[in-house]
Amino acid sequence: MYIENEDDYKFAACTYFARNHPGETCGTNGLPLTPSSVTILSRAQRLLTIEHPNLCTYLDVIRGKHERIIVVAEVIGKSLKELNSKFTHQEIINIGRQLANGLKFLHDHNITHRTLADDNILLDKHGRVKLFNFGMYYMTGSGEEVSFPLGLPKYLSPETILKGGGPAADVWSFGIILLELCIGKLWHHLKPGPILRRILTLVHASNPAERIAREHDCLDAYKEVPENIRSIVEKCLKINPSERATFTILAEELTQIDNKELVAVKPARGLMGCKLQFLYYWWQLTGGDIQAELKKNCLIKNSPPILSLPIAILLDGCTVGRKTGALYDRRIAKYSLDLLKIRLNHISPHDFYPLMHERKKEYDAVALPKIIRERDTEYQFYRLMWFHRLLHGYPFTSPYIRAEAEIDIPPLVRGDVWAALLGVVGDIQDQYERIDKETPTPTDRQIDVDIPRCHQYCLLLSGSDGHRALKRLLKAWLLTNPQYVYWQGLDSLTAPFLYLNFCNEARAFACLSAFVPKFLHKFFLKDNSSVIKEYLAKFWQMTAFHEPKLATHLHEINFVPELFAIPWFLTMFSHVFPLHKIVHLWDALLVEGPSLPLFMGVGILRQLRDTLLASGFNECILLFSDLPEIDIGECVKESIDMCRSSPRSISYRRFTNEAEIKDPMDVVEIPMDTLFTEICPRICLSDFFSLICQNKSCVIDIRSNLLYEKSCIEGSINVPFSGVQLGHVSLRSLGIPAQNALQAAARPPRVVVVAGHANDDSARLFSEYLVKCDVARVCILHGGIPALQAQVPSLFTTPPKRN
Repeated sequence: MYIENEDDYKFAACTYFARNHPGETCGTNGLPLTPSSVTILSRAQRLLTIEHPNLCTYLDVIRGKHERIIVVAEVIGKSLKELNSKFTHQEIINIGRQLANGLKFLHDHNITHRTLADDNILLDKHGRVKLFNFGMYYMTGSGEEVSFPLGLPKYLSPETILKGGGPAADVWSFGIILLELCIGKLWHHLKPGPILRRILTLVHASNPAERIAREHDCLDAYKEVPENIRSIVEKCLKINPSERATFTILAEELTQIDNKELVAVKPARGLMGCKLQFLYYWWQLTGGDIQAELKKNCLIKNSPPILSLPIAILLDGCTVGRKTGALYDRRIAKYSLDLLKIRLNHISPHDFYPLMHERKKEYDAVALPKIIRERDTEYQFYRLMWFHRLLHGYPFTSPYIRAEAEIDIPPLVRGDVWAALLGVVGDIQDQYERIDKETPTPTDRQIDVDIPRCHQYCLLLSGSDGHRALKRLLKAWLLTNPQYVYWQGLDSLTAPFLYLNFCNEARAFACLSAFVPKFLHKFFLKDNSSVIKEYLAKFWQMTAFHEPKLATHLHEINFVPELFAIPWFLTMFSHVFPLHKIVHLWDALLVEGPSLPLFMGVGILRQLRDTLLASGFNECILLFSDLPEIDIGECVKESIDMCRSSPRSISYRRFTNEAEIKDPMDVVEIPMDTLFTEICPRICLSDFFSLICQNKSCVIDIRSNLLYEKSCIEGSINVPFSGVQLGHVSLRSLGIPAQNALQAAARPPRVVVVAGHANDDSARLFSEYLVKCDVARVCILHGGIPALQAQVPSLFTTPPKRN
């Protein structure tokens, strides 16, 4: 009666084809119509979030070739169609009660089943009932996106046959199911046409249930059914849909008939006790192939392309002779977890329940590139179990989440982790629902123009549901931030959050609302020129700090950041890279903080370094018009290294959302006009003091010999600026001691600090001279020697007199 060891089968798949649009049909906006399969895929995302004890959890919806859709969902036991045994009245009530609860939940969430039948009602050995693939009608847009009829004829209500009806059609189907459980299969010897005619003849019957029983010579058996069950069946089988009972009423009545709870099933432990989404994800990483099993069960058949070609193509794009679409194949393919069990059979039971206070297991895979770690089954097992535990304790576990995110973030929980890193808490759903996202605004037209061009290679964002969701998010953000205006690129910035939270717009909005103040403060002001100019100036300084030769070359050919870098920082690179790269880049961004994008820009230039050094202005313009392939993993790694090894103050920006700096030792702010003239960044006194204490600096004192001999920083090199020949670019011209000190500063890399007077241009000019000499990590001591001497006099000493 049941599968031997049915627990080995946790999910199953079914497949069908979406409707093809005829020819090159375009929409009212002039753009090609969205493929039906893409529309189905985006609508189905909501189904992936639904969980209920009487509904099989959706695990995946896959778009294949030629408009094929594959649906993967939880499976238990066997269907009612496979179970030939007769049920007792008590069992019928139990099945009906669970079915009614599941259907009530769907109707409460505005989802109509419409395809209810005995083959998608599953029953396990513990008496649990679940509905399989309950979202077929919903995901196909009420059947508009497929070319075949939905539902089995004998379960269709009269109004459904007549191309009408609403949620009440499910009540009729439910009544037919109960009637079948009571008296046996109905119309099982008839073809679909006669069955539909029989159902339509019930329109004139005063009691359709009795009429059906009489037609099957089962009236006596029907009369023997307890009155309370017959009453429920007859309340369902009303010809007028408005007279049928609702599932709220049916669930209450069935509960009153039998209010006994199901026998509690002890939860499985170990691997089989993990979340079903985790099991499916690990199974895929182990090598599980959904399509392979479908092919094995002949649910996917390969045929030579020549056989699918039409005989003729008309001028309007329609075809003649194309193979007509087949009816929906209701068979399913079940998948065994044996492969996953073998792969993880060495996992200790203790590892399924990690404790935060215990030392974590060391993984060999952690040294591998992130893209490889994301495909390692065992590594992802440990990471998911650990993050699942941490996210369960959020927000109290925020520090632990941030620490683990520094290593990597499992793709399956990336949306949850991003929200935690951005500090999203509270009733975000209520806050989002209160925002008016429907009233037209002046920016709607520009948003409508930009959205169809935003990451349209992504199936979720390319459909009409994705377009509408993105527009709602943009309108909501603009309404809640009246100080800002819509700048092109805001759609690209919003897209990653929608991509990870497609069925949770409220969380996508909350993440966007937390992200912009932290990373793009004042970027979307109507007049953002000062903000953009400051950001580009700091980016250029970071380039000169880490890549002096490249910065000098680009400066000489006048290839300035305004020509290529504005889209980088205005969208945090989301307009530049595809989403699968952006998520890895933003993983690091959310952990490291607002300064990292500056170094990411340097990381991109570093990967293009050889090409840029060999290129002139025109070649550079062409290069950035179609950016070459960037190794995003290496770029992120180098960016983090640069960010962490650079003094914090050299990336200071005036336009940030951080607290105002008041300590004189930390101040590094200078007038904007001065900032635009300096190619080397300034370092604050506290960072300089820290470098001195750690012996990580090389100090070049450019004051006169007289002042240097009176008092100097211990270990510094004196190179009087008055003796420097700026036109002769060579370290040798600075003298042997300075040349040796600067060359030694590169091994291991130390920060070269130019210290001079407070308010003259000598430090700026000398630092630029060092950059031209290809000296890396050069910065200017803010306030110069006088400020340092006033704050930290203990650093100064009198140098020994020369012989």
